[in-house]
Order: sequence, then C-alpha cells, then structure tokens
Amino acid sequence: MGARAAWGTGDGQVLLAFDYGLSRIGVASGNQLTRTASPLATLGVGRELPWEEIDRLIEEWRPSRLVVGMPPHDGAAEVAARVRSFVAQLRRRYALEVDTVDESLTSHAAYATLTEHRRAGAGKGRIGKERLDRHAACLIAEQWLGEPDHELRADQ
Repeated sequence: MGARAAWGTGDGQVLLAFDYGLSRIGVASGNQLTRTASPLATLGVGRELPWEEIDRLIEEWRPSRLVVGMPPHDGAAEVAARVRSFVAQLRRRYALEVDTVDESLTSHAAYATLTEHRRAGAGKGRIGKERLDRHAACLIAEQWLGEPDHELRADQ
C-alpha cells in the first residue's frame, strides 16, 4: 500500500507497538492520553513481512506514531539488524514517527504476567507464543508511555 495521507490522521493519542520476531510480530495499541496499552494481534512472518496485515492495523487504528522493541546491544545481531530494517521500512511506508525502546526481558515479563493471571483464575489453558508476543508488544507500548519525555501535550 505505501505511504498515504490517510496514515496517522487520527487524534494524535494512539500508537501501535511491535514486538518483532523472526517468526512472529506481536502488536499492541497504546493511548497517550490514558497512558494505557492493550494487546491486539500476533502476525506471522514468512518469507516476507506481513505488510497487508500491518496496513490493515494502521488503517484501522490511525496511530500518530509507532514504537518497536529493540533487542539489547549484547543480543542476537541478526535479530537486531532485522529490527533496524523493519523500523526503516515502517518509517518509509507510513511516514510516521517510529521510536524504539529496549525490549530486554519483555517476553519474560509477559510470560510472568500471563502466568500470574492464569493462577488468579483470569486465564485458562496454555500460554501460547502468539499470546505471549502480543502481550510483549503491550509491555513495549507501556514502557514507551511510561517515559516522562513522551507525555502527551495539549498542543499535540
């Protein structure tokens, strides 16, 4: 689909966060006004990135910015290189602001949270990788929203 004027024409409060993986991409939405995030989807990655599905999410949510979890510097170099490429492609394709945050341990934290919810009776069954990925994206959004220099200002 490519960059269009319609991308990002929302109210400036919504962001989409991505937990990029070699086989799956978790996606979450975040609201800059309420400073909350919700898991949305897990997209399968094949030979190509799932651009049609990402296009659909961008069209539906009309975010003002995108946030991508970046692996730590001492992490897997291949994954970090692919994440940097993904970030560059997002910027070109949607002409939106794209920020990165350190995604260290987001999958572990998401697993711990989901396990606790299951123990408390809020969830049942096995914690699948797809569910884990979208919850990790939610933590990425929450991390970005929690940084003081990302507060929504009245002039935005």
